[in-house]
Amino acid sequence: MTDHSAPSSGMERLLGIMKALRTPETGCPWDLEQTYDTIAPFTIEEAYEVADAIERQDFDDLKSELGDLLFQVVFYAQLASEDGRFDFEDIAQAISDKMTARHPHVFGDAKMRGSEAQTVAWEEQKAAERAKKAKSTEPVSALDDVARTLPAIVRSQKLQKRAARVGFDWPDHEPVLEKLYEEVDELRSAVGNEDRENIEEELGDILFVAVNLARKLDTSAESALKAANAKFEKRFKLMEREAERKGVDFSSLSLDQQEALWVEVKKHEKAEM
Repeated sequence: MTDHSAPSSGMERLLGIMKALRTPETGCPWDLEQTYDTIAPFTIEEAYEVADAIERQDFDDLKSELGDLLFQVVFYAQLASEDGRFDFEDIAQAISDKMTARHPHVFGDAKMRGSEAQTVAWEEQKAAERAKKAKSTEPVSALDDVARTLPAIVRSQKLQKRAARVGFDWPDHEPVLEKLYEEVDELRSAVGNEDRENIEEELGDILFVAVNLARKLDTSAESALKAANAKFEKRFKLMEREAERKGVDFSSLSLDQQEALWVEVKKHEKAEM
């Protein structure tokens, strides 16, 4: 029978629960079936739920969601421990070593003036870490270790930021705007030629340049798109309510009638500003 004696801390209790869930004879069948690959999508989902709780400023929910995210780390640690790779203590020690090395102005003798100097030192330390991790047969790239599983917009901005650090960048936003117009023209040409493969490529180029423009304007492309999504969602729901108030089914309206509602909703928004 599994030992459920009281642990000395919440962390020890959680580690014990995870071990019990993965005990072959008495554990949970679902947990026993899981692997690194099957758990990874849940980790991403939990991270988004943490971000959502923060955005909603729901701190009770944030506590719960952080617990769910922590459980993901504990799950990986248990899997790795079973494989003889590492355990939770190794994870904690590794991140502690990394943070100590990246903050020599706190844990060493280095002197740091201001957050800008700290950011430069941080990036230099990360570059050194990437060089150390790189295989001896492979050249080190400024773009190494930008996770391939990041959302495309986030990864695009990170790639462009990395390239800019080594001088591959426009001087300001104006050439980026010109490039955006150029890419739009190329998409028009691809659409006119009904070239499906080229359409996707040109559309990708537009998105990539738009992300770069956001970076040059010192904003987040992800945040800008989230705000646009929220604005569209709000306006669309207001259109539906307005149609309901008028006693009509929104889906039965013609596109022109729906567009008229859209304009009406926008006018109300401006009047309330």
